[in-house]
Amino acid sequence: MARITLSQLRHSYMANPVDEADWALKQLDLQWDDGGAYALLGPSGCGKTTLLNIISGLLEPSHGRILFNDEDVTHLPPEQRHIAQVFQFPVVYDTMTVYDNLAFPLRNRGVPESEVDKRVTEIAAMTDLTAMLKKRAAGLTADGKQKISLGRGLVRTDVNAILFDEPLTVIDPHLKFQLRSKLKELHQRVSRTMIYVTHDQTEALTFADKVVVMNVGEVVQIGTPEELFDEPQHTFVGHFIGSPGMNVLPCDIDHGQAVFAGQRLETANKAAQASQNSNEIGVRPEHVRFSSTGLDARVVKVSDAGRFNIVEAECGGHSLKVLVKEGAEIPSETAKLEFIPESTRIYQDGWLAGRRSAP
Repeated sequence: MARITLSQLRHSYMANPVDEADWALKQLDLQWDDGGAYALLGPSGCGKTTLLNIISGLLEPSHGRILFNDEDVTHLPPEQRHIAQVFQFPVVYDTMTVYDNLAFPLRNRGVPESEVDKRVTEIAAMTDLTAMLKKRAAGLTADGKQKISLGRGLVRTDVNAILFDEPLTVIDPHLKFQLRSKLKELHQRVSRTMIYVTHDQTEALTFADKVVVMNVGEVVQIGTPEELFDEPQHTFVGHFIGSPGMNVLPCDIDHGQAVFAGQRLETANKAAQASQNSNEIGVRPEHVRFSSTGLDARVVKVSDAGRFNIVEAECGGHSLKVLVKEGAEIPSETAKLEFIPESTRIYQDGWLAGRRSAP
């Protein structure tokens, strides 16, 4: 296992990058603790897989260093980094049995057969593959084959980290929950450093202890699932995390306070001064409520989402969403809205106003 440090790392696929947009991965400094569970979360093309391939050694960065513990592995090939990687599509040997698939990494390294049998038996039990050990891998479903890929990463004892590149892409939706739960359980049992790449917030938030949210090659926030939901450091995080995402509304700034729809709002943070580019307030639909006083609004649409209703309202010339518990009264058309102050924040140029530090 290893503590992974990324120091002043950045990457461009161009020979001579000039503009900021030329960088697929903008400069970042990160450290993943030994034995931690981490997720790289963001939309397609944001740099997640580029970063994962740099860590594994499949790609050498344009600038910066990668350290495993205190060893610089920036220029080492993948086989010398002792990394296990599970890809989107299961990589198995169809002509081999499940047992031989799991045993292959150990046999390839000359591990004694008695130790091979002990490790394969142990890992098969962890991954629910014991009953399938004598079957050929060709006959398994996609989730069974992905369990083999996972098992091959776990069976080795010399692995510094296990990297997952959107491993549930080809798995049927009703099986995804089972595999997510199994991954979390396995991490708790083996305590290996695991890094999980996904564009699915549910996968990231249920698997990881800490999530690295990326957008356009940049890390916009690193935090626990609770931190990302409760205090987004950037409006992108607010949009991306949560269903529905955070309401982001343009506002004016007057003496550090937000003014929206002609009313001064109490917020959890203040702005030192108005930005010349963009000033916005962010508030999650869970933290907006109908009240007897507040902002004038008009109910436009109500969608039944089971345990709650998603109400689309128009306020101050802008659309926003309100989450209302099932059975609670919803105004038929005109209404008053209140934003919960401690959960309403000011953002300037996309970033949380007055934030303590960059990610």
